[in-house]
Amino acid sequence: MSAPARRQTGRSGATPGRSATRIDVSPDQLLTLADQCVKCGLCLPHCPTFMQLRNEADSPRGRIALIQGWASGELAMSPTLAGHLGGCLGCRACEDACPSLVAYGQLIDGAKAARLRASPAWRQAWRRLWLGRLADAHFTGALARAAALYERTGVARLAQRCGLAGLRGLRPLHRLARAITKTAAPVPGSSDASADVELFVGCMGGLAQGRAVAAARTLLGRLGLRVRVPSAPRCCGALHQHNGLPADGQRRGAACARHRGDPPLVGLASACVAELRAAPGSADTQEFCDWLDRLPTLNGLGFRPLERLVLVHEPCSQRQLLGGNAAVYRLLARIPGLTAQPLPGNQTCCGGAGTYPLQQPELADALVAEKLAGLTAGSPDLIVTTNPGCALHLIAGLREAALAIEVCHPVELLARQIK
Repeated sequence: MSAPARRQTGRSGATPGRSATRIDVSPDQLLTLADQCVKCGLCLPHCPTFMQLRNEADSPRGRIALIQGWASGELAMSPTLAGHLGGCLGCRACEDACPSLVAYGQLIDGAKAARLRASPAWRQAWRRLWLGRLADAHFTGALARAAALYERTGVARLAQRCGLAGLRGLRPLHRLARAITKTAAPVPGSSDASADVELFVGCMGGLAQGRAVAAARTLLGRLGLRVRVPSAPRCCGALHQHNGLPADGQRRGAACARHRGDPPLVGLASACVAELRAAPGSADTQEFCDWLDRLPTLNGLGFRPLERLVLVHEPCSQRQLLGGNAAVYRLLARIPGLTAQPLPGNQTCCGGAGTYPLQQPELADALVAEKLAGLTAGSPDLIVTTNPGCALHLIAGLREAALAIEVCHPVELLARQIK
């Protein structure tokens, strides 16, 4: 298998991003992929986990060496080895730095799948069960309602005061629940047969991007476009693909395939868009901001001035897989008086990578705390991001740091400022 071609990222928007990985490999194939690494170490300063832990085993080079040892039978799978492999964010920043074009995304996903297959049947069943729940839009909608109740009734404040919210097993759930209240909103379906565009809501839409979906509908309505929103949103398969269940992920992705006569599929979540582009039948899925930026009719829409400083968070999925965030900056430039700047440290993952804050909460918290360390209340006024997982993680980090800075999707800001 050949590694993906390297490409330069940035805000020019001129170069298309590479696709997400959809692969299930054998131990021999793992070794073939791993053997492409010459152990030069150029990836180390680009790896967020290595920069945090300063442990060679928590770097791309170190993890590749561990995979080689395990796949060749020289190393047995142990909790320590599994911990080093499980600590990978999957941000793929190392791929841009690699002179040997190692397909690290394929390699780490393949290793996770092989490791899960070698685990006891009960562990595989448990993984499939909880990922299946998270990938169910009805279940995540119920989670959003539960999170709202947790916050509204004062239970969250009580848990904080009693110290329960700081317990190792409860802390990530407490942080996530409080963050959800800032993003969740009902997402009613609409099945217009003559729709001009279909919004991909995904399994987390109502929970993590409900307000963004509502803003997108408002904006597109002002542009005179008819919007279709599935009443039963499908999952793109990313949760399963990157957690050791590639076959399950591929089935979910295939279920999102487009058919003749379907309107263009546009997604608000950059990670979902990247995953769909690697699935059969949905390779032409477009990221909402990039698609919106190219609409000629947008030039006829006026926006009210807003004298604010906005920092743009660039998710790894947007930067590494979709070719950069140029469209976001161009869209925000349409709002008079608005100043948009990159969030410092955009080249490093914030830690909100899929299920990572639930599986590796300490490291995820350290990464977001480092990203927000230079911010103070009032500077900036807002942070925008196109990835829902990152949004929730940033909200939790800001609340932890007692910073009253709003986090939203760029389309929310645009919809608010329509004349």
